[in-house]
Amino acid sequence: MGTDLQQLQRPAVAEILQARTEIELENLRVKFLGKTGAISRLSENMRNLPKEERPRVGKVLNEIRVAVTKALSERLTELQSKAEANKLSGIDETLPGTPYRIGGMHPLTLLQDKAVQVLRRLGFALAEGPEIETEWHCFDALNTPADHPARNDSDTFYLPDGRLLRTHTSSVQVRTMVEIEPPVRIIGPGAAYRRDEIDATHLSQFNQLEGLYVNRGVSIADLKGTLEYFVHELLDPGVQTRLRPHFFPFTEPSFELDIRLINGGNWMELLGCGMVDPVVFEQINAKRGDQAYDPEKWTGFAFGMGLDRLAMALFGLPDIRLLVENDQRFLAQFVS
Repeated sequence: MGTDLQQLQRPAVAEILQARTEIELENLRVKFLGKTGAISRLSENMRNLPKEERPRVGKVLNEIRVAVTKALSERLTELQSKAEANKLSGIDETLPGTPYRIGGMHPLTLLQDKAVQVLRRLGFALAEGPEIETEWHCFDALNTPADHPARNDSDTFYLPDGRLLRTHTSSVQVRTMVEIEPPVRIIGPGAAYRRDEIDATHLSQFNQLEGLYVNRGVSIADLKGTLEYFVHELLDPGVQTRLRPHFFPFTEPSFELDIRLINGGNWMELLGCGMVDPVVFEQINAKRGDQAYDPEKWTGFAFGMGLDRLAMALFGLPDIRLLVENDQRFLAQFVS
């Protein structure tokens, strides 16, 4: 066996140094170091040697394995360096680079981020909730009667277990009040879902941004001042605003805020708002099992707006479907 060892190392290393490709080199690795390779077979034959010969032969065998492994590694480095040099040899460094498309934020994301930044400066904290909701969080807690059209299958996506895809992000406000005691000042941006026919101005999934402020002595003046500041910071100080009386089951009194952009034109509905109806506070108290939201002590206002239609007005979009088609020709206009 000693003779076999002496005759293995030199030709093995020489053969490795002559390998011309990585595939040839891998075949040589298997030939010498593989499970059935020459060195492996010699290692198995050591059990047939006398005990006094095994240490000496084992030492020599290990030296051969190290030498062959080193030769394989060095030759692999040489072949890879040569291949890399061949690839680079055909490159003309004086030619301009290949242009590539730079990505950017979606226009709805840009609008939402700016709106959140403005409201954060007013002390509003971000809150979130699940998009799959219960009827209580989406309707009952918000004083929506059982015969309200929004609760029909034709308007709302119901699941087989009775839950539903939230029709507005007001459910985030409800969950927040159930979890924490007042005062509360939160905003809840997110997706909402309704069974609308998809056309140039409607989608079955859309984006909302809602806010809630509950504290002692909150008034309509606080609501109006907050919304005017929000609109002027979000859009432009020259944008005109007006409050119109309206009806929502969860606010009393209720309003809609209209805006007229600085370039003139007609008034446009921006959002719905109002003072939180005391009935909503009573529903929250019943769920919590206490009087944390005593309507005799606490008042508040809430507001909610759709971001998609605002984006249409701001960016002059003729069709709301442009926001979800992912046409790069359209989206590239918003990359700064």
